[in-house]
Amino acid sequence: MVVVDESTKRMARMLGADEAEIHQDTEEEVLSGSFYDETGRPTLFVGLQSDEDRENQTKRTMTMVKQATIKMQLDKQKTKIKQRSGVYGSMGESSMLLPKKGEVVEEGKMPLMGERDDIPPKLTLQKTKTVSKLHSEGLTSEFAAELLKKFGKNELPEKKKAKWVIYVEQLIAPMPCMIWAAIVIEIAIKSWPDMAILLAIQFMNASLSYYETTKAGDAVAALKASLKPVAHVKRDGKFVTLDASYLVPGDLVLLGAGGAVPADCIVNHGNIDVDQAALTGESLPVTFYKGDSVKMGSTVVRGEVEGTVECTGANTFFGRTAALLQGGDESSNLDKLLMRIMIVLVFLSMSLCGIAFGYLLSSGEDVRNALSFTVVLLVASIPIAIEIVCTTTLALGSRELAKDGAIVSRLAAIEDMAGMSILCSDKTGTLTMNKMMIQQETPIYLKGETQYTVLRYAAMASKWNEPPRDALDTLVHGCADLASLRDVKQTDYMPFDPTIKRTEATVVLPRGEMFKVTKGAPHIILQLLDQKDFGKVVAQCEKDVEALGERGIRSLAVAKTNSAGKWEMAGLLTFLDPPRPDTKATIDQARDFGVEVKMITGDHLLIAKETARQLGMGQDIRDATMLPKLDPETKKPPADLMDHFEYVEATSGFAQVFPEHKFLIVEVLRRGGYKTGMTGDGVNDAPALKRADVGVAVQGSTDAARAAADIVLTKPGLSTIVTAIVVARIVFGRMTSFITYRIAATLQLLVFFFIAVLTLHPIEFQPEGTDENWPAFFHMPVLMLMLITLLNDGTLISIGYDNVSPNTTPDKWNLKVLFTVSAALGGVACLSSLFLLWVALDSWNPSGLWGSCGLAGLTYGQVTSMVYLKVSISDFLTLFSARSGDDFFWTNKPSKILLVAATIACSLSTLMANIWPESLPDGIPTIGLARLPPHLLSLYVWLYCFLCWFIQDAAKVATYKVLRTYNVFHVNDIVSLKKSDISIMV
Repeated sequence: MVVVDESTKRMARMLGADEAEIHQDTEEEVLSGSFYDETGRPTLFVGLQSDEDRENQTKRTMTMVKQATIKMQLDKQKTKIKQRSGVYGSMGESSMLLPKKGEVVEEGKMPLMGERDDIPPKLTLQKTKTVSKLHSEGLTSEFAAELLKKFGKNELPEKKKAKWVIYVEQLIAPMPCMIWAAIVIEIAIKSWPDMAILLAIQFMNASLSYYETTKAGDAVAALKASLKPVAHVKRDGKFVTLDASYLVPGDLVLLGAGGAVPADCIVNHGNIDVDQAALTGESLPVTFYKGDSVKMGSTVVRGEVEGTVECTGANTFFGRTAALLQGGDESSNLDKLLMRIMIVLVFLSMSLCGIAFGYLLSSGEDVRNALSFTVVLLVASIPIAIEIVCTTTLALGSRELAKDGAIVSRLAAIEDMAGMSILCSDKTGTLTMNKMMIQQETPIYLKGETQYTVLRYAAMASKWNEPPRDALDTLVHGCADLASLRDVKQTDYMPFDPTIKRTEATVVLPRGEMFKVTKGAPHIILQLLDQKDFGKVVAQCEKDVEALGERGIRSLAVAKTNSAGKWEMAGLLTFLDPPRPDTKATIDQARDFGVEVKMITGDHLLIAKETARQLGMGQDIRDATMLPKLDPETKKPPADLMDHFEYVEATSGFAQVFPEHKFLIVEVLRRGGYKTGMTGDGVNDAPALKRADVGVAVQGSTDAARAAADIVLTKPGLSTIVTAIVVARIVFGRMTSFITYRIAATLQLLVFFFIAVLTLHPIEFQPEGTDENWPAFFHMPVLMLMLITLLNDGTLISIGYDNVSPNTTPDKWNLKVLFTVSAALGGVACLSSLFLLWVALDSWNPSGLWGSCGLAGLTYGQVTSMVYLKVSISDFLTLFSARSGDDFFWTNKPSKILLVAATIACSLSTLMANIWPESLPDGIPTIGLARLPPHLLSLYVWLYCFLCWFIQDAAKVATYKVLRTYNVFHVNDIVSLKKSDISIMV
């Protein structure tokens, strides 16, 4: 609470505050309850502002500016006293500034130590009908700097993380924490080589994830930096061009045609026409007069005035809407999906590894060896890089979108866009041009007249040789043949006046003919006509106006006098904010991809219906009467929100809505199971943009809309959205391929070692007379397991460039289908690896499969390298099977980048398996396959892998066929294709 006491009032009078009305015992709320909670922080719902809130906010600003002014003035006077006396001031000295008891001081007359030019210009508080107004004549740089410290920069509040924090987050995520646990265990058992390998993997993964995470964020930051607005502000007695973020309350700014309003400002004098479409959705400019408040985010279209800044940054209407961004960041659907997958796989890995560990201990194995094997297997089997590869794939997709004019600020929005089934689009500036244009339809009532001549008459009823005076003059001057009026003289002119609602002029043609012309609202112009002589014209005109109004088309009546001096109706000029040229095609393309487009606008219902008719969006456009509203007390969605779901779902669009309606429309569709997108460009769209699964800010959007959106378009129109949908579904296909592979690879590796440990004991197959000591259970050196992980995950990053055919229906995750297909792929790979291991261990058996082929028995070192090569190659081939979906692998050609990466990785794996030196890593005998006969053993392994790959791919296709034939897990459910998985939504 700010209490204005008697001393403050005296100081205010000493500053010469004319007409200062600061009432005694008035307690003023610092922040309005409608926008701030009891802690002073912005609440989530700030769409609308009441008059009381508006007044309280302005009062608060004035009070703070006044207090800052008083403080600076007193500080200056104290400094002067110190300089004169040579000592620091005291209470007695400072009291010289205040009037003595009983002394009468005339308001605005008493100077402070004399009037000086270097004292900041005085600020005046005035009261108008509704709210207090603040006026200024400009500030000094010094005073502005003080106010900047008090109010902060004039920019939207934005949360930023330091880059080192982002890097640390990559090291403390759930999966890295498991690696840290493994590292601690390796340290405890003093397995230093294994610890070093795990540390290297940990920091490599973190560095890669950090690089991909920050790269997309830097691109968005660069975009925002290039779009910073500037302001023409009076500082130190002259106007200068300044970064608008440095404006402070009390600044005097120049508001001119074509310029954006840099902060909430009071018009000091005159009037201007302002385009508030970004704030209200209204296409026509609004005229602001002296004392009116112009909002940040709007644009001046006509006139030039000086204005005083009253609110900046977060305190503006613009900034309060952006306060929606201060809510806690919720996890994306992709994050939840990946977490569910990881939980399942980690649980499975820990369970099987735990059973294997217990089995080894019960078999008499040393605790250190058993624990080391179990920990390494756990690390190798869990999907450590699943988030990194998905992030990389999304980041590569964001670059593709950037080339097409779409900047992605939230990578997970790409996955959301792939599943988007409803797109809620704002009308003004998004579906339409945000520019009124004369239409071809022109009802004519005077014989011989055409649209061309009616436009000439309308131009004559204005000052056609001068700049347009209002929006209607701008429309007419842009279409009329003004060159043909060069010789026409205007002898009299009556400008537009709100009381008569029309303009009138007397003109003389070159041939000497004189007559009057007028333009204005149809019902006003019709009153000029003689009802007896022109009764039929009046009736027809009224009928035409009504028909146009039903279609939402506005009309301007034009009349002229005849030779008898009587008024005759020439015709009606019709105008409308037309759709963008590519909007209809874009909407049709969106439908082809299974995306329904709903119009959500604040404009009039009839105008919305006409726009929907032109775009083929359906005629079931409703107003906001039946829509839900926020709870008046809690400012949260009402408890009966879902009672409106069927109504919202069935309607083609809504008109005359407020920001809270847009927010709740998006909310009810999301709760109903639809992945919902929202496009917009203004402050009034920001709440819904923030809440939607995919918020899209179109070109020319306000800072508030861009800050709330997930994707920012840099090209006009909605055509980029269709491109974004296609790219998003391609990216979704790439992620599906990777996740399917990752689950299959985890199952293959984990189940293979689990069964091998429990059933295949190498010591039981050891031939007599060999010098090697075959181990009691089969396991692989840590370095080999880590090589499999690194080479495979490194190759997987190239999947971000893979060729994918986008689906024509919204994509959705079906985890049951995903795990079933992955199990089929991993099962075949696992069984083939177990079979090869058994054959290799049994190679010394003359009657065994290997011996019956006439091949010599294998050493255990060869068995180790052979299984390593088989597992590595099977992993790579599994990826090529997973990426083709429900069809065979040869039906979808992979990208060159993926082929090259896989070739390099397979070559390295083969090379390592062949040249590995004879050694005992982790006590396991190991030797390269090419070092001992048969020297072509690696070729045999490759041929075996190819054979198993064809079987694996056939098993995958058969699995999909069974699922689709019997609609297992609702894989064919069209409704579920449109609706998202509610179980992973907020």
